[in-house]
Amino acid sequence: MTPARFVSTVCGTGLLRPAPGTWGSLVAIPPAWLLHWLGGFPLLFVATLGALVAGWWATRIQVVVLDDPDPSEIVIDELVGMWIALWPLSAGLWFAGVAPHVFPYPGWIGGFLMFRLFDIWKPGPVGWADRRPAPTGVMLDDVIAGMMAAAVVSIAAFVSHTWLMG
Repeated sequence: MTPARFVSTVCGTGLLRPAPGTWGSLVAIPPAWLLHWLGGFPLLFVATLGALVAGWWATRIQVVVLDDPDPSEIVIDELVGMWIALWPLSAGLWFAGVAPHVFPYPGWIGGFLMFRLFDIWKPGPVGWADRRPAPTGVMLDDVIAGMMAAAVVSIAAFVSHTWLMG
């Protein structure tokens, strides 16, 4: 396996069937939690930017090698989008000084579900980004889906922690 394929498929996860995008999104959660545990939100943020750059590089190569503008085996974009969707959770825990090993599973599950919803549905700006030429379209639609999921997670956390828990 070439380095570009290894990165773009997230260690081969994109080769799993069916639904490689869902597998890529699921596989993103444990390392996000580990990054949060090791260095809090700052480490997850920097790792996300690093994964975005590496993903852009690998995708640029793989779309040419596979002669496909958006190969389903490329799931590094899902990893980046999921990590962005989880930023509010990691940041909230980090800024609140919560022990890094705490795993607030409802929020992480919500982030996963919202990210998959926006990534599959492709509303508004997600669909616009998806229509951009590769590798921009491959990576950018998931970045935007991750941002939209992060917004929903933030709103849900606000409602949960201010109105429901008083």
